[in-house]
Amino acid sequence: MGASKTDSFTDQQNELAILAKALGHPARIAIIEFLLKVDTCICGDIVNELPLAQPTVSQHLKELKNAGLIKGNFEGATICYCINESGFEKIKGFFLDITKYLEKKKNDCC
Repeated sequence: MGASKTDSFTDQQNELAILAKALGHPARIAIIEFLLKVDTCICGDIVNELPLAQPTVSQHLKELKNAGLIKGNFEGATICYCINESGFEKIKGFFLDITKYLEKKKNDCC
């Protein structure tokens, strides 16, 4: 079996791509925005907030958790979700590099 195309890129590039893919759906953006407002919540709280069925919300939560953007801790029989700061620190660093570039750029390149 041949090498994966992702092997041609750095670990950091692959991590950022996973994070970007996880944020590539409007429902996931809405979930992140909701978590920023409420700090922590359970899946049912998000279901009440979004026009999506519970299994759909659960799948989006799974994708965000697998990417490292949210954390989930068991509280009794339910999982309480919150923002995973370390995932967003990686994104922050990437956008900080872009911001620095844009601030020093004086003219259009194309």
